[in-house]
Amino acid sequence: MSRDRAPRGTTIMVDGEAVPALVGQSLAGALEAAGIRTWRANKVDGSPRAPFCGMGVCYECELHVEGSAETRACMAEVEPGLVVRTEGVARGRV
Repeated sequence: MSRDRAPRGTTIMVDGEAVPALVGQSLAGALEAAGIRTWRANKVDGSPRAPFCGMGVCYECELHVEGSAETRACMAEVEPGLVVRTEGVARGRV
C-alpha cells in the first residue's frame, strides 16, 4: 500500500474522553477497537446494548453523534474531531 493511501490516525471524543481511531473507519469499529463494548440500555429491561448486525439493519448501535440523536455507528465513518455521546448507562470497557 502506498503511503498516501495508508490509514490516517485521529482522535474522536466519546463521552468527553479522547479515543484513537482511523479516518474512514466505521464508528462502531473504532469504539470496539478502543474496548468500549456497550453504549446504551434496552428501554424495556435495561440490559446493555451494542452492535449486533454490523450492517445497519438492527439499530442496536445507535449513538448521539455531533448532536444527532439516532446515528447508527456501524454506518457512520470516523472523521477528525468527531464528538460522540453514548447514553452512559451500561457502558463497559474490556
